[in-house]
Amino acid sequence: MLAQLGDDAKLLAGGQSLIPLMKLRFANPAHLVDLNFISGTSYIKKGNSTIRFGALSRHVEIEASTLAGTIPILHDCAAGIADVQVRNRGTIGGSLAEADPSGDWATVLFTLGAEVRCLSSNGERTVSVSDFIKDAYTTDLAQDELVSEVEVKIPPKGSGGAYLAFKRSAPVYPTASAAVQLTMDGDVCQGAAIALGCVGLTPIRVKDAESFMRGQPLTEKTVASAVEAARAAADPQPDMRGSADYKRTLAGALVKRAIDIAVRRARGEQVSAGHIYA
Repeated sequence: MLAQLGDDAKLLAGGQSLIPLMKLRFANPAHLVDLNFISGTSYIKKGNSTIRFGALSRHVEIEASTLAGTIPILHDCAAGIADVQVRNRGTIGGSLAEADPSGDWATVLFTLGAEVRCLSSNGERTVSVSDFIKDAYTTDLAQDELVSEVEVKIPPKGSGGAYLAFKRSAPVYPTASAAVQLTMDGDVCQGAAIALGCVGLTPIRVKDAESFMRGQPLTEKTVASAVEAARAAADPQPDMRGSADYKRTLAGALVKRAIDIAVRRARGEQVSAGHIYA
């Protein structure tokens, strides 16, 4: 149908991003192609060293999934998206395809080496999530392609992660967010991935912070260097949620707190992590 209808068509998954844009007249598609009647598009399955999510897997299904919960950062993300009404309708594939700079899933998936399967009438291809998100509201999808699956690598033993976002209230987008995924060997950080959300046009990988931590004991000094690198990497715009300097400071504070939770989870502690509300 996408191939037949051309540029005038827009895909409808959960509709939690598209419908508000249409109400505001920021989007005005001539045709909506509803994916909700296609069977087999909502699932959570274990693959070879991966967890696979069907594109129409709802946030609430991921929140409740025991399999997804084996990677705690996924549960953090799913459980904190907006309110229960949005989580009941919104989908992981729709969130990625919308590429909203204030969205949650892309930031988390940047830290997990996730891949996105893209499907068209010409076949299927796989793209890393970091290459899939091109710009604000812009992805690598061709006009006649859709997201069919998201595949997440299962982290190695000794890993832990956390996703935190700061919000004024549950239904609104975060002022800033941070995702941290670590692999620990005792007190030494063997692997690190840190991403910031809502402080740039796309999620921002804080590679300098990852370099400071990798191969080092996570001392107070090491964590402080990572936090400072996160502040420097943030590229926020001032708006009703706060000034640019405020958002940089907030991003650093979230990274520090997420590192602490990720380390404790990597050690086997059962630590709950939720969004922080003003």
